[in-house]
Amino acid sequence: MKRISSIGGLLKKIYRVYNNQLLTILQEKGFTDLRPSFLEILVYICENQGPSIKDVGSACGLKKQTMTSHLNELQKRGYVVRKSSELDKREQKIFLTEYGERFKFSLFEALENIEGDYSRFIGDVELDRINSTLDNMHKRITPSDDNSLKSRIQLNLSLDF
Repeated sequence: MKRISSIGGLLKKIYRVYNNQLLTILQEKGFTDLRPSFLEILVYICENQGPSIKDVGSACGLKKQTMTSHLNELQKRGYVVRKSSELDKREQKIFLTEYGERFKFSLFEALENIEGDYSRFIGDVELDRINSTLDNMHKRITPSDDNSLKSRIQLNLSLDF
């Protein structure tokens, strides 16, 4: 039990340091109107062209109400715009504005700087190993329909033998 609480605490501390570093760099580049809660959303939107609100919320682990509030703020601040999907007019897609595109360039530059720092601290091999381990852990512990189906199949197979 102590190991899991330790992992959770360390991940939270690392995430806070990372978020503060990213926010500080972006503020130095002139993006002074951002809050830490916006960063994960903006990173996802910058890495994925025209995602749906549902995609962003799911990827960031945010409820629809929180997503709507954050997107309203980001739209008001000029970072994003919502457009109806061409395939399904009920679905809204999120796109970067011209200002958002300038932000994207600064964001990727900031992320590259942070990654360079982390790589110098612990080395590329260790950084890749940590990334792989955390990604693997996340995939295994995150509930999803696919994982639930796999679990039921494995359970049924084990009961058959």
